[in-house]
Amino acid sequence: MSDITLAPRRRQLWRLFFMPALLLVAAAAWSGFWLFAASQVEVKADAWRAQEAKSGRVYDCARRTVAGFPFRLEVRCSGASVSLRSQTAEQAATQAPVTANLGEILVVAQIWDPKRLIAEFTAPATISDRGGPPAMLVNWSRARSSVFGLPDVPQRGSIVFDDPVIDRVNGPAQTPLARARLVELHGRLAEGSVQDRPVIETVLKIEQGSVQELHPLLAVPFDADVRTLLSGLKDFSPKPWPERFREIAAAGGRVEIVQSRIAQGEMIAVATGTLGLSAGGRLDGELQMTVAGIEKVIPALGIEKMLEEGVPQATLDRIAPGVKSQDVTNLLGALDRAIPGLGRVVKQNANVGVITGINALGKEAVLEGRKARAFPLRFVDGEVFFGPLKVGQVPPLF
Repeated sequence: MSDITLAPRRRQLWRLFFMPALLLVAAAAWSGFWLFAASQVEVKADAWRAQEAKSGRVYDCARRTVAGFPFRLEVRCSGASVSLRSQTAEQAATQAPVTANLGEILVVAQIWDPKRLIAEFTAPATISDRGGPPAMLVNWSRARSSVFGLPDVPQRGSIVFDDPVIDRVNGPAQTPLARARLVELHGRLAEGSVQDRPVIETVLKIEQGSVQELHPLLAVPFDADVRTLLSGLKDFSPKPWPERFREIAAAGGRVEIVQSRIAQGEMIAVATGTLGLSAGGRLDGELQMTVAGIEKVIPALGIEKMLEEGVPQATLDRIAPGVKSQDVTNLLGALDRAIPGLGRVVKQNANVGVITGINALGKEAVLEGRKARAFPLRFVDGEVFFGPLKVGQVPPLF
């Protein structure tokens, strides 16, 4: 009878230890898999860095660690730096590098979805030119990005900055350069493949952005929402941006402005059209614009101030190509001599004349329930014409 009672007990003990043993084996296997995946992160990161270095973008970390066990992979890069060479036409000509340094980058991937990467960036960042002291200081309250498909076949990605601030640094002094409440940039592969004629769709969103030193219009806070399609790329092989722009120009590539809206105070503007690149690497093309509240924008062109200061020729060329500075100054002086104060009246009403001229060229339209004018914004070998006025100059891209 004792033999009969002992056999079931042995089977019960075997069953008791089976599940813990199975869990132990599974845990060991999962640990081995995680360690292997963590080692592959290092391999993939080094391969990606080597590929980017061929494009003139050198990424480095003072210290790199991998954590996140058991269900995530967290790559932490402390003392991160990016050195950019030949990324603009000016850099390509001078070979002067630009270096950005920031405290930390954290990249996270779920173990079951390693091709989807989420990154967070720790502020601030400093930007130095030609190995000198920091020339710009960049700050933000939060910055993150996401990419799907890296490192082999990127399909889409985005980067978002909350409250970005850029200051120009001159020793202990800091001068505001750019501000925004929010900046978002999204991109995806719309057509083709990364190896064969990809077409890239991008969406840029800016809330309460402003930029100093470029143009008076940009110094006033604005909101922007722009969607584009870029064609003309051969592939995504590593290369600096000037070389890539040259490739786009040779292929007859275009940037199609599918949709854009800019709001600044009481002014609202929408535009669509297509831009290409000239043989010299400058923008060519035309956008069809519809603007409500255009009378609020013209004073920012600085016409009245130019007349008050004697109309320097270089400045006058920006808004009235072909008009001689001396001719305008002599005319205003003659008006004052004939009827004292008449020259000043003309100066103060110069913007009214410009508005009337633009309205005469455009046609009536309605934008978001408001009266508006529709007219072209032309890019001619980098020169920007707002109706009849030259309002800017875009530098060459290669």
